[in-house]
Amino acid sequence: MQPFTKEMITDALDARDFKYFEDADGDIGGNFQGNLVYFFRIGQQQEVLQVRTMVQHLFDMDAVPRLYEFCNSWNHDQLFPKAYVHVNDDGTVLVVGEVIADWEKGVTPEQLDQVMIAAIATSVQLATEVAELRQQS
Repeated sequence: MQPFTKEMITDALDARDFKYFEDADGDIGGNFQGNLVYFFRIGQQQEVLQVRTMVQHLFDMDAVPRLYEFCNSWNHDQLFPKAYVHVNDDGTVLVVGEVIADWEKGVTPEQLDQVMIAAIATSVQLATEVAELRQQS
């Protein structure tokens, strides 16, 4: 076990040859099958990994009830990512997925890799199902 660091995130992504970027705030993100996935370190000592996926498909406000229904069903049936509806300032609506792992006591590179790859894979699955909703509208 070792303390959870930003370098561990980039090392895990490098080990799988995933392309990623660092934004102006120092956050790590990547594009996975058209979906923006961020790997945040949060918590008092930045000991918590939050993998947040912004699904690429946008909806209008009239889709919000259907998206709430979809997210509730998804969250009932799937362990992760947890899905929720997000309304942008411009009135567009999207589904966001979130996976959280708390490593206050430390993490191994293998544990981090396992959570990150599972978060990415299930987030892409979420995006695929949201795409099917988009086609129905």
